[in-house]
Amino acid sequence: MLLAGDIGGTKTTLAVFTGDDGLKSPVLERTFPSQDYLCLEDILKEFLGEWGERPAYAALGVAGPVVEGRARVTNLTWVIDAARLKAQFAFSAVHLLNDLQAIAEGVTILDADDLEVLHTGKPVPTGTIAIIAPGTGLGEAFLTWNGHRYEAHPSEGGHTNFGPLDELQLDMLRYLMRRFGHVSYERVCSGSGLPNIYAFLKDSGYGQEPEWLAERLAATNDPTPVIVTAALDEERPCDLCRRTLEIFVSILGSEAANLALKVMATGGLYLGGGIPPRIVPLLKTERFSRPFFNKGRLSSVLSDVPIYVILNPRVGLLGAARHALQLQREQA
Repeated sequence: MLLAGDIGGTKTTLAVFTGDDGLKSPVLERTFPSQDYLCLEDILKEFLGEWGERPAYAALGVAGPVVEGRARVTNLTWVIDAARLKAQFAFSAVHLLNDLQAIAEGVTILDADDLEVLHTGKPVPTGTIAIIAPGTGLGEAFLTWNGHRYEAHPSEGGHTNFGPLDELQLDMLRYLMRRFGHVSYERVCSGSGLPNIYAFLKDSGYGQEPEWLAERLAATNDPTPVIVTAALDEERPCDLCRRTLEIFVSILGSEAANLALKVMATGGLYLGGGIPPRIVPLLKTERFSRPFFNKGRLSSVLSDVPIYVILNPRVGLLGAARHALQLQREQA
């Protein structure tokens, strides 16, 4: 029996699995608002108290770098320690992995129904696979073939320097440098980054904020869903929000191509995270494809890279479980 977790800055999902046959059907699954808890241990106590039994193994995908069995969640104050969790909850083993590494593991067991195809390309069998996931933050990872199976590798590529595509984005970079100093791709290509684009456009006079939108934004602690919903609203669309989302999509296309080139993702590129499934129609336009394929002398390489949107929101949870099961097999 295995406890798997997807630990993020916005929400934490835990599930109990019984093995390979049950990977897509956990016997218990619950989601908790992360910021309502002081630490992961409090969530585990609540969840395991409801379950009533103690799984032997725990595998947790964490939104943050994992170093020597410890992780600090990027957008929370939590520090997660595998050894401490093992002792406190009497697990036989606790595996911590980066959340994007968990998503990468999950990609290998997705079905066609779990994906939306943006570009068919010409995938190379056993070619390297890239994953980029704008959620609360911006995660990146990749998979390489070891001769027998795919191995997932974590990355913190979302924190590399943002590179503007045009004069408008160059102005935005200057605006954000005054505010943050270092401006990473996560500052402009994530759930936490969308409000930064919006603020730049609004403060720089590129659009007017409607009164009804100002009221909605003032009434929430998380402006990103409000901005995205207003951008996609066909009955009462907000031009300022629409432009914000279009810039976001262009930046995502460019950084997705950067990642694909860095790891030579001939096996495909997967868009994960909570935002891409909501904006698939916009991802199918030139707002995404033009910056993706416009990479100068190596544009032809990218034309063969298949591009998918991951529709299954549980991919990180499934990947964490798969990772632990694979480790158990190798150690047996």
